[in-house]
Amino acid sequence: MKQILLITDGGSNVGDSPVIAAAQAYAEGITVNVAGVIDEGTIGEYGAAEIAEIARAGGGISRIVTSRQLSRTVQMMTRQTVAGTIRNAVNQELRELFGVNDVGALPPPKRAEIVKVMEEMEETMSLSVALLIDASASMKPKLLAVEEAVRDLTLSIQARTGRSQVSVFHFPGDTQHDYCVKDAGWTSDASKIGSLFGRIRMKGTTPTGPALLQVVDFIRATCGKISKTELTETPIQGTRGESNGVRSDYVV
Repeated sequence: MKQILLITDGGSNVGDSPVIAAAQAYAEGITVNVAGVIDEGTIGEYGAAEIAEIARAGGGISRIVTSRQLSRTVQMMTRQTVAGTIRNAVNQELRELFGVNDVGALPPPKRAEIVKVMEEMEETMSLSVALLIDASASMKPKLLAVEEAVRDLTLSIQARTGRSQVSVFHFPGDTQHDYCVKDAGWTSDASKIGSLFGRIRMKGTTPTGPALLQVVDFIRATCGKISKTELTETPIQGTRGESNGVRSDYVV
């Protein structure tokens, strides 16, 4: 599963719409989550609306939090998106196979079996999270909280049994036409993340849309393009006759 997790205080003001960019990411099988960070003030009506619209277009979730809440929220959003993707895929399979709308409609023994498989999938499925950090001037007071959130997220996914990796980007870039900077390629080593933040210089405008598109290009180049309809299938015992046909691993 591929995610972009955008950390911003909203207010994009350069280039393509971040909502359109998020929709393009989702069309390519990449979920976009957005954490909106406030610090002793409000994020503003425009910023809050933009954050919600980006996540909605990207098939993800959004939260507006204080700096103190950021680390826990980033971890929660990542796990919640994985669980939601698995749940939706399993429910779709159940509708096709048995004509039931969701897991809750199954008889208790079968329901317990499917729930157990879903929980195992949350820990074992492949997960790639590209973190995109707003480094515009207004985010400067929040950088320490962002650093803590990124480090804690890396440690969290490092503890999973499935293949997990994180990459880190920030925007704006160093030149007029370089909308974002890749700080780290795919890694699962939390020790490599901490040294990145000393190199980030908070400045300038907020090209959220173009930065999102650059991250989509990176994910496409390094992970390949996977549509939402392409699934890897492995039968699970005990749901339909001898071989159930419920898919036990999904790449979304």
